Amino acid sequence: MSLILPPLSLYVHMPWCVRKCPYCDFNSHGVRGTPEYERYVDVLLADMDADLRDFGDAIGGRKIETVFFGGGTPSLFMPELIARFLDGARERLPFAHGAEITLETNPGTVEHGRFDGYLAAGVNRISFGVQSFDNDKLHRLGRIHSANEAADAVRHAQDAGIENINIDLMYALPQQDLADALNDVDRAVALSPTHISHYQLTLEPNTAFAANPPPLPDDDAAWGIQEACQDRLADAGYAQYEVSAYARDGRRCAHNLNYWRFGDYLGIGAGAHGKISDANTVRRRWKTRLPAAYLAASGEAKRIGGDSIVEAADLPFEYMLNALRLIDGVPMADFTERTGLNHSIIEPVLTQCLRKGWIEDDATLLRTTTLGQRFLNDVIEAFMEIAPTGE
Repeated sequence: MSLILPPLSLYVHMPWCVRKCPYCDFNSHGVRGTPEYERYVDVLLADMDADLRDFGDAIGGRKIETVFFGGGTPSLFMPELIARFLDGARERLPFAHGAEITLETNPGTVEHGRFDGYLAAGVNRISFGVQSFDNDKLHRLGRIHSANEAADAVRHAQDAGIENINIDLMYALPQQDLADALNDVDRAVALSPTHISHYQLTLEPNTAFAANPPPLPDDDAAWGIQEACQDRLADAGYAQYEVSAYARDGRRCAHNLNYWRFGDYLGIGAGAHGKISDANTVRRRWKTRLPAAYLAASGEAKRIGGDSIVEAADLPFEYMLNALRLIDGVPMADFTERTGLNHSIIEPVLTQCLRKGWIEDDATLLRTTTLGQRFLNDVIEAFMEIAPTGE
C-alpha cells in the first residue's frame, strides 16, 4: 500500500451560535454568557501546533490550499480575531498563492461594515446560511434572520468587495411546495452569487426535528422539487458539479472539492474532524466536542476526541462516499493514488453497479449516471467492507 500525498486543506471549527436550530446536528452550542472568543483563537493555534508535531513528516512540504471557517457561526468572531488566527496559521504552514479562504456567515449576526474587515483579514469567500427567502419557512427552521436581512447581508458583502459568495438553500422544508422552492431559487439567483448550495432538509438523529418531526414533502415531491430547481439553476448559469452544489464558471468550492476528491485536511477546533495521509496510511482524528473541555485542553493530548487509522477494508467505502458525489466523476487512477489500493478490488462492485445502470461504462472514469445519482446511497453502500485482497 503506497499513497501519493493529496492536497492539504485547513478546517477551523467555531462552535458557538446565537441559537441552536431544530434541524441542526452539527457541533454547535447556543451562546450563554460571553464566550471566550479571544482565548479560543489562541487555543486554536495551540491545537494546530500540537497536530503539526504529531503528524510530523506526513505533512511533508505541502501548502495549505484552502481554509474553511465552519460552525456554529464563525461570523460571531470579529474580523480582528479571524486575522489573528490566519496570521498565526501562515507562520506555521505556508499558504498556496491565492488560497481560497471561506467564512460561514449567518445573515443575522453580521453588522453592516464588518465585511470589509473580513476581507482585510484574508477572507476571500463568504458562505451565507440563508436556507430560505420565505419568512414563514425561516421561522419554522428556527433561523434568526428575515428574508430581507439575508438579501441585505449578501449585498453588503458584495459592496465590501467580496466577489466569491455562496448562498445555502434548503428544500423539502416543512409545508413547502414546488412554487415555494422555486421562489427561493429565484430570490437567490437575483442576488448574483457565484455559488449556490441547494440541499434537502433531512431529519437527523438527536435533533429537535427528529424528536418532533414537522410535516415534510414526501420522497416523490422532494425529488420533483430537486429536479425543477436543478433546471432553474442551470437556466440561470449555475452548473451542477456535485449532488448539492452549483457554481458559475470558475467558482466551484475548492475546499469542498478537496473533501470530495479524498484530499487531506487538518481539523482544528472543538469537534473538528481531520484526515491526514502519509505514504502508507490514511488517518482520521477528531477533537473533543464541548467548547469548555476543548479550551481546558489547550493543545494537550486530551483535546483529541478520537484518532484512528482507516482500515484497508473501509477505504473503498470512504473514498466512494466522497468521490461519487461529483457529477463529472473522478479519474479511476485517483482511487489507487488516494487509497493505496489496487482498483481491481472494486471491480466486482463496479460490474454490479454497471449492470444496474448506476455508473458509466468507462474504464478510465468513475462516474455515476443520472439513475445512479438518484440512488446514490445505494451505490455508495455497495462498496462497504470490501476485503483488500487485490493490493
